[in-house]
Amino acid sequence: MKLVSYRTGDGARAGAVHGEWIVDLQLAHAALLRSRKAEPWQVRTLGLPRSLLGVLERGDTGMETAREALGAVTARIGPDCAYLKRAGLITAFAEASLAAPIERPSKIICLGRNYRAHAEEGGNKPPVAPDLFAKYSNTLVGPTDCIVLPKQSSQVDYEAEMAVVIGTRARHVARRDAYAHVAGYSVFNDVSARDVQLRTSQWGAGKNFDGFAPMGPWLVTRDEIPDPQNLELQLKIGGEILQTSNTSKMIFDVPAIIEFLSHIMTLEPGDIIATGTPEGVGLWRKPQRWLKAGERVLVTIEGIGTLDNPVVDETFGDRL
Repeated sequence: MKLVSYRTGDGARAGAVHGEWIVDLQLAHAALLRSRKAEPWQVRTLGLPRSLLGVLERGDTGMETAREALGAVTARIGPDCAYLKRAGLITAFAEASLAAPIERPSKIICLGRNYRAHAEEGGNKPPVAPDLFAKYSNTLVGPTDCIVLPKQSSQVDYEAEMAVVIGTRARHVARRDAYAHVAGYSVFNDVSARDVQLRTSQWGAGKNFDGFAPMGPWLVTRDEIPDPQNLELQLKIGGEILQTSNTSKMIFDVPAIIEFLSHIMTLEPGDIIATGTPEGVGLWRKPQRWLKAGERVLVTIEGIGTLDNPVVDETFGDRL
């Protein structure tokens, strides 16, 4: 499944993409329950939550229920399309405004220097253990939202990354069991204000401006990505390819990362792990290359999707 968070008049809702449509998972499941003669109280108590994070928090049951609800609606899209639209069960994908798939995770954990060539381009030795830093939920924006250049920085950089989203609680997980805790994968851009980041030994300030983590366009469930360690990754601005690599070149692969992290902390459903960026970032180019207002940053990962984020100055607002 391709799972999305899409904006409506009453906030973001969980949906699943089916062709040109987004199926509202909460409404689809409620309709399925009613078709089985469920009482209103059963629909309220057994129904899926409205948010994608809420669906993930139901664990394997939530994902199975989402699949069932999706299937029940997609079987009706042909003959009942007009009714499904009026009932809010489906929304045209082209008309939807997508948020980041997980809007308020308990954690956004990022890896630094997890591609050997990226470590070496900055004159660093590859890390012997995952090099961690954090982003916060204020940084998350959707796959077509603007990257806002803050007034405090003149050196805003890009970093194309694959994101792993946790599906079930993980603590002291062995490498062999790691994938069982993965809900799926998404595309992530670790936007960084380098002049702010490098003022101190801690990177947090330069990494956590509002909107500095575009993510999406959706969460592709684990079953659709049989090998996350063999995906082509590319970042392009204005037709110029600035980063290109393959997730096979990560120093620490997904199982190693989950094993390492879960022995430090409990990973919760919806937690996001940004797995690091390859070489080609603006900081280490000669001459250095910073984001400019008016540009569009496209990050594509094979089998997952593409972010397409315009760049604007802070004074112009935060969204087109």
